[in-house]
Amino acid sequence: MILWMARLIVRLAFALLPSPLRGWGRAMEAETAAIGRPLPALRFALGCLGGALREALQFHLLRPDEQETRSPSRPELPAMPSSNSLLDRPRHLAALCAVAATGLGFAYLAAAGAPLRHLVMNGGALALGLLLLVALAWTRPLGQAGRGVAGLALAAALLFVSLLGLSAGGVTRWVSLGGVLLQPGLFLLPLLALMFVRARDGLSLPAVLVAALAVALQPDRAMAGALVAGMAAFALVRPLRIALIALGAAATAFAVTLVRADPSQAMPFVDQIFYSSFAVHPLAGVAVALGAALMLVPALVGYARDPQGRASYAAFGAVWLAAIIAAALGNYPTPLVGYGGSAILGYLLSVTGLPPRTGLGVPAGSDPDAVEADNGRGPQLCAALPASA
Repeated sequence: MILWMARLIVRLAFALLPSPLRGWGRAMEAETAAIGRPLPALRFALGCLGGALREALQFHLLRPDEQETRSPSRPELPAMPSSNSLLDRPRHLAALCAVAATGLGFAYLAAAGAPLRHLVMNGGALALGLLLLVALAWTRPLGQAGRGVAGLALAAALLFVSLLGLSAGGVTRWVSLGGVLLQPGLFLLPLLALMFVRARDGLSLPAVLVAALAVALQPDRAMAGALVAGMAAFALVRPLRIALIALGAAATAFAVTLVRADPSQAMPFVDQIFYSSFAVHPLAGVAVALGAALMLVPALVGYARDPQGRASYAAFGAVWLAAIIAAALGNYPTPLVGYGGSAILGYLLSVTGLPPRTGLGVPAGSDPDAVEADNGRGPQLCAALPASA
């Protein structure tokens, strides 16, 4: 199990590396296979992943924007995808990062002595999330109006949980499904926020307003903060009136959650694991920290490579960064690397709010999903990683 995880981590590191460093990536794979012993292989793989993340972010974030270097006197054709690289397929990259982060969470849970059912639950949530992601990717795009209706339905579900969900200590934010306790805010609100960024129609704004009311009623300080962060990132990239209204509603809900008491107690293997994992083993702490960092990689890489989709990448990254910070500061679930399937589902569902490919070259205001569908290239989210660039 640990050797398989080490190989998966090194494979992810290889995929993240810029093309000039792919030779180093092949050497990493060969070295991992030659080590043979589980813990040294995992230690080596984590080091490789950290180095690959550093090199990839430095390469892509410091690369000058091609749009700015073009001569304004020369007419340009619409940009087309430059390659079939994993880095040009945000949903592929995000799905792979989710698998790797959850796998690193497995390493922590196993090292910390978590019950086997915790690992099974997280694995089941990961499998279900990937299946839903593939199913949603192959269905006909909803379009602007469809996203508005779907967002309003998600907000209504959140409000239902706030009013009739399970309570503990005056906090109401859970539902029970077949004996499994779920926190719908973690898998509904991130998706709703990304739908709003992509839709921005007459129904999507009421959806955000209802969602803000729902998290204020629960109260859920972590999700209220995530909603504020997502709307703030959107408003910074696209300072539209509708974005500012949504930001105001989200900020009001967050202020309400700060005033209301939240007596939630820390749960083992769920809350405060950014600190407790290092007490288990330094490698477990590194696994948790790297897993959390991986969640933000699709947003950082997409923002740097795809100027047209920056609003979606900014909102995606801000929502999950806020959730990570909330988990570090308070007794809130630690996404992906801690026990809890709701955040795993939420992360994978929110991936559908990212463009299917970078540089689609579609006019402003059009729907990249529709272009992808019209071209007959459904996003192959479970495709195997390419052996080389």
